[in-house]
This record gives sequence, C-alpha cells and structure tokens, in this order.
Amino acid sequence: MFRFANPEYLYLFFLIPVFIVGFIMLNLAKKKSVLKLGDLSLVKRMMPELSLKRSYLKFWLIIAVLCFGIIVLARPQFGTKPEMIERKGIELVIAMDVSNSMMAEDIKPNRLEKAKQILSRIINERRDDKVGLVVFAGEAFVQMPLTADNMSAKLFLESLDPSLVPVQGTVIGSAIDISMNCFSSDENIDKAIILITDGESHEGGAEEAAARAADKGIHINVVGIGTDKGALIPIGRNANDVKRDNENKPVVTKLNEEMCRKIAEAGRGLYVHADNSNSAFKSLQAELDKLEKGEVDGVVYSEYDEKYYWFAWAMLVLLFVEVCVFDKKNRLFKNVRLFK
Repeated sequence: MFRFANPEYLYLFFLIPVFIVGFIMLNLAKKKSVLKLGDLSLVKRMMPELSLKRSYLKFWLIIAVLCFGIIVLARPQFGTKPEMIERKGIELVIAMDVSNSMMAEDIKPNRLEKAKQILSRIINERRDDKVGLVVFAGEAFVQMPLTADNMSAKLFLESLDPSLVPVQGTVIGSAIDISMNCFSSDENIDKAIILITDGESHEGGAEEAAARAADKGIHINVVGIGTDKGALIPIGRNANDVKRDNENKPVVTKLNEEMCRKIAEAGRGLYVHADNSNSAFKSLQAELDKLEKGEVDGVVYSEYDEKYYWFAWAMLVLLFVEVCVFDKKNRLFKNVRLFK
C-alpha cells in the first residue's frame, strides 16, 4: 500500500526540465564568452585547475537534491504502522445479520447498508472501546476478534455482504453465543453486544442465549432493521430477480419487531428501530455511555506509515557531496583523474 500524503507538490517536478534547459543555455553563453578570448583549448591550458566535469557533476547533484526535496514535501507513505495504545473504554461485539433478507430495500438504500452506516458511526464515536465483529445468517462465525484498532474494524465492516455466509437462514441464538466467547475475562470492564437484524430467526433459543449473556453481565442491545410492511428480497441485478417460495410467489420479508424486543428484554439491554433518521444511533450511544469503562490496551495499525525521511537523508547526503566537490581541481588530489 503506497500513497503521497501531499501529492500536489509533485507538480514541482515540472520545474526540473526548466532548470536543465536554463543550465544548458547558461553554459552555451559561457562558451561563447570564452571563445571571444581565443581558442578554447588554449584557454583551458591557461586555467589548468578549472574542471567542467566537476561543474556538471555539481549541477546534477543539485537536480537530484531538488527531486528528493519534492518527494519529501509530497510525504510518501507505505504500508501500516503499529502503535501500542492505552485508554479507557468498554468491550463491544457487533453481531451483524448478513442473510439475504438484509438486502431488502424497505430501508434505504437497503437494510444491510443502513446497518453499516449506523455501526460505522458508532465505531467512529467509540474510539476508546475494543470492538469485535460476528456475522451470521444460516450459521455464525467471528469475522474480526476484539481489537482496539478502529480503522481495521471499519474495513471489516465495509466488506460485509451476504456472500460471507453461504448457508442462508438467521441463527440469532448461535450468533449471541459466539459473541459471548469473544470477550476477555477482565471483570473490571463492562461488555456489550449490539445485535443488528431484521428478526426473522429460523431457529429457537435466541431469548435463552440473550438471558445467558445477561447473567454473565453482558448487555444485549438490539437494532431492528426493516419495516412492518416489508419488501421483496433481491437476488440479482435485475429488478425482477427476487426470492420466491415453492409456489414461485415472491417472498416478502418483514421486520419481526416482537422478536427483537424480546431478545433485548432477555438481554437486559435496549431495543431500537433503525429507520431513515439518526434516532437509533443516538439511543445506542446513550445506552453504551452508561457502561463502566476499564483499561483498554492493544495494537493499533495506522493506515499509512511515513517514509519521507528516507528521501530526506538521501537529500542531505547529496548536499554534503555537492559541497565537497569544488569547481576547481584540488591540488591535494591533483593526481586523481575521476573529475578531470
């Protein structure tokens, strides 16, 4: 991964040809002036210590310094940079429903994208928390273990889509059980799960799993996403490609709000309905702010690591060499033929 933090400075490279043309024209003008004094070979014998090659070398060293200087200004950045952090926060696991029904468009742009928007804002605001990610449909698994790296959490979140879980369904109970296993054994920090789903569970045990989590001090907050009216489930790019039942009738998916409320109640947490407003985000933030924070440490990977100093050191070395090269031959090194 590579980029320039300030790429606008790269336009300064257009000045390099101007300097080269100017240097050539200046040397041609000098040559004409010397020719007025007499034959060029005779003039060279009259000034034996003068070295044109040294003059050229100094010029190209300066050009190289300018190039490296422009690169330094543009701030090249490579890869990632690990940093140890210590802060106070909570442990938060996001359990995200990625079943095909989450592609329904009764919430714009669709349920899944709306869920991503809400959770992305939460991750942005809760920079001091450790965050983990569990995805589920017909089965559940850990997509990202608990981490203090918000940047990584957002990257994982953006990559979510129904193709991650080929087995379709909605196993909410299994998702809660797997989420519980993500937390540390630290008893001095509060723990919470944000379960975001349309509530169309295809297995039982969701409420029982939420109750088990609550008994361990893990708060279950549920975000119900969808509408009572429901919508068709798209399964292709064509608008007519929708999921159909055994009788070839289009399947309508609706928010099971009653199920979502019961899970939140069993998990001693909050239920919120995600619509096209910001109310769900604000309610979740307020609920999570009530939890007790503890010491959170971990490794954070910044998106890019600064590498401009490589070119800065190269620039300094070339400047030192340029200063050490004289236009005239040094008598101490008169037998050295490198720059004659």
